Amino acid sequence: MRTIERAVGAVLGSAVGDALGAPFEFGLPGVFHERFPDGVGAMCGGGGWDPGEATDDTQMAVLVGESLLDRGGLDLPDVFDRFRRWAASEPKDIGLQTEDVLTSGDPWDTAAALHFQINGRAAGNGSLMRAATSAVYFAAAGPEATMDAARRIAALTHGDGAAWEGTAILHDLVRVALLGEDPLAALPTTLAAVAAPHRERWSTVLSPGWHPDDATEFNGAVWPCLGSAVWAVRTTDSFERALAAAIDLGGDTDTVSAVTGTLAGAVYGDNGIPARWTDPLHVPLPGFGDRILRAEDLRDLATRLLAPAAPRP
Repeated sequence: MRTIERAVGAVLGSAVGDALGAPFEFGLPGVFHERFPDGVGAMCGGGGWDPGEATDDTQMAVLVGESLLDRGGLDLPDVFDRFRRWAASEPKDIGLQTEDVLTSGDPWDTAAALHFQINGRAAGNGSLMRAATSAVYFAAAGPEATMDAARRIAALTHGDGAAWEGTAILHDLVRVALLGEDPLAALPTTLAAVAAPHRERWSTVLSPGWHPDDATEFNGAVWPCLGSAVWAVRTTDSFERALAAAIDLGGDTDTVSAVTGTLAGAVYGDNGIPARWTDPLHVPLPGFGDRILRAEDLRDLATRLLAPAAPRP
């Protein structure tokens, strides 16, 4: 399988997981198979979402990707400005923590830190959900640069280092998958690059013996979100089954499924994503005119993100 197929799989897979999981958000475990007893799911819509409509997860990922391309690299103030413009447009869904940071009026380089200082909690999964585009873009730069960029993008909205490290881990797993290697087998090497204060907890959550039932927080937190995504990929044998397993966990189904889709898409490639999920996919982009991206737009975005071969700052 070519690298481009895996890159498109990561970006498109994340959006598909987001849209597929959105109608089941905050549901109980087993919600997906209750709706689809034969295990063959469809973009059904519900919960305020049209069939195939992507949420803030994909919208923010697109904003990151387009900033990287427009600016020729990582321009953190530009990413933050795009986030802030989007948040001001009253999107249909936005995480509470992300909204607080983006609407605070504080500068890009202090807003998340000030929020964390005041609230003491900022380890939500909001930086994981938007990781697909930047993971593809920075993959060619190697593991250190990939993980560093992930941390810096995560820190725009999340002041807790646990979120930075989780986002860095996901970026590196995608990088490994784009090389055609097994990201799960690479986990020990990736975890060795995690900041020491966070390494033990991440090693526990991402270990082969961990199960989502072992989580000590709701899966809207960064640890069980990524842990559940890795578990879903580890315990299934296709993109479809991985997403079904992720959504069936209940809870924050759009983001857990988006993160699962990012990793599973990089593993199985875009050909592993069924057309019945990509055909109705659409991504409104509040704050940026009347733009609505379709699956082909996401394919094009992924292709352009992968194209630059030189290391990126």
